[in-house]
Amino acid sequence: SECRWDGQLLLNCSFTRISTIPEDASQTAVTADLSYNNIKTFVCSDGRNEEWMLKHLNLSNNLISELTLTTCTNLPNLETLNLSGNAIHTLTLEMPTPAHGSKKYSTVDRLLPALKVLSVERNNLNTVPRGLGLLQSLQTVHMSSNAIQQIDPKDFQNCSQLKDIDLRNNRITKIHPDAFRDLNKLQVVMDLRENALTIPLPQILVSLNFFQLEVYLSKNAW
Repeated sequence: SECRWDGQLLLNCSFTRISTIPEDASQTAVTADLSYNNIKTFVCSDGRNEEWMLKHLNLSNNLISELTLTTCTNLPNLETLNLSGNAIHTLTLEMPTPAHGSKKYSTVDRLLPALKVLSVERNNLNTVPRGLGLLQSLQTVHMSSNAIQQIDPKDFQNCSQLKDIDLRNNRITKIHPDAFRDLNKLQVVMDLRENALTIPLPQILVSLNFFQLEVYLSKNAW
């Protein structure tokens, strides 16, 4: 492919106009930059389940519209995933609910166990992706400049390691009072600027640690 290598650790395919992941990409790469291309689909596992060494994956500014992360059992070391600037309207982290009495689906207990930073800014999401709690190491989630309309009580359920949430420039009108209740480590930033909030503040912030948390709420509809 036209990709460039820095030793065997950095794979740089940025601005190469590729539409698929290069077949000759080495599994020893620690950082892969696939930004600013024409990639429409990304499938983590190729069926062989051979583990990659990747820690940082940049898929920003491509043409991805749907993405399923439940197959990413071959990326146990991935720490940062950048999906910003795509056209993602569906980001699936949960397995489908099995039929009664069926064991076809099981809990995803190896879903990106090392992932700390997830960026899905500038996409077409209208809800917070369900199943963020499956990413047990997740500390930072950036979802600014989407079309998210409300925050439900289960959106951040089990996200016990979250420290930083960026929801700036969405269309949020409602936030459930319990939406952030269990985020005990949220201590860096809660960014809700440029939304459509009209609800009273105490209902949504009463359980947060004000002494360590920076909350941004300007340019709302109060």
